[in-house]
Amino acid sequence: MKSPNIDCYRLDNGLRVVHIRRDSKVEYCGVAVRAGSRDERADELGLAHFVEHTIFKGTQSRTANRIINHMEAVGGELNAYTTKEETYVYSVFPYGNLRRAVDLISDLVLNSCFPDSELDKEREVVAEEIDSYLDQPAEAVFDDFDDIIFKGSSLGHNILGSRSTLNNFDSKACRSFIERYYTAPNMVFFYLGPEPRAKVERLIASYFAEIPTTEVSHCYNTPIEHTPTTVRRAHDENHQAHTVMGCVIPSMYSPERYALSMLNNIIGGPGMNSRLNVALREKRGLVYSVDASTSLYSDTGLLSIYFGCNPEDNDRCRRLVEGELRRLANHPLTERQLDRARRQYLGQQIVASAAVEQVLLSCARQMLFMNSVRTADEMVDTINALTTADIAAAAQYLQPERFSSLTLG
Repeated sequence: MKSPNIDCYRLDNGLRVVHIRRDSKVEYCGVAVRAGSRDERADELGLAHFVEHTIFKGTQSRTANRIINHMEAVGGELNAYTTKEETYVYSVFPYGNLRRAVDLISDLVLNSCFPDSELDKEREVVAEEIDSYLDQPAEAVFDDFDDIIFKGSSLGHNILGSRSTLNNFDSKACRSFIERYYTAPNMVFFYLGPEPRAKVERLIASYFAEIPTTEVSHCYNTPIEHTPTTVRRAHDENHQAHTVMGCVIPSMYSPERYALSMLNNIIGGPGMNSRLNVALREKRGLVYSVDASTSLYSDTGLLSIYFGCNPEDNDRCRRLVEGELRRLANHPLTERQLDRARRQYLGQQIVASAAVEQVLLSCARQMLFMNSVRTADEMVDTINALTTADIAAAAQYLQPERFSSLTLG
């Protein structure tokens, strides 16, 4: 796996930069902000996502129409999304339009004014998004499960907020959120394309010269690990039951994260040969899909397993999942099994590296939280260094007695 040419540096104003040099006719650039739904106050639930939606609705010098046409006019795109702890605003565009893109991104970050007339229109768009999401139990079950596993923490609530909280969001609220979190020390600018560092650095320094330099303190209420619980709730969709099972694992800063990532891949990764897919689908035909995933935050993490099945098969599927978890927790991998799992995992990383946009966003996230970016070569070395003892120690998190579960349907 060849590492791309990655350059990480910091401007005088504190803004960090990730620059991936790659020969291409397509360029990417944008900002990652360490601010998400977890940073909202009690009366702001959904505000981070709403700001992400409405940051495109007007600046001091551009109308919403001018903003959406600025990159579209040259064949480019504007994108944005919000997570529990981050927000990303970025553009992809044909080579030769970097100045145009940096100009726009900086204007959005520094000068968005959130006109009330535009907010009213977007409020209804987000409300429809909320309704649509809640109508899909396969999606809603994850947020409902977060409310259970992270009870009492700001990690628990839905990123979208609710119809009632949307009504509280006006121009002043949006500007306040921007002023609190969209500052140089709390952001990373990222770029991927063929331009040299000197040119990119000069553009960023010029267009972001007026960015606030205020330090941001993230005072999170770290979730308490509760007694595992099993919850079943009725849902209008009665032909399928949707279940999430999960347990708390260490944070993104834990050295165990690599072993846990390997274990997650073995249990329910994208391969059809994952243990849960073989046990539930290939051997017994009980589910259409089953998968496992990890979500790593700054102070905690979550390993979750999802499956959808006929309601009458739900208990059987749960027992099968628990059996596979217990097997991994109580029967360490052999050297041969670890070698096979390692080879598959690293091969999947090579395939994933072809998705350059995701690679860039992942590098930006690493810089945002770690102040550095691990190269592909460093990641390979880390995975190759994992021992059966490392995997066995991490597998103790997978004891079924640690898992909570939620079923909708």
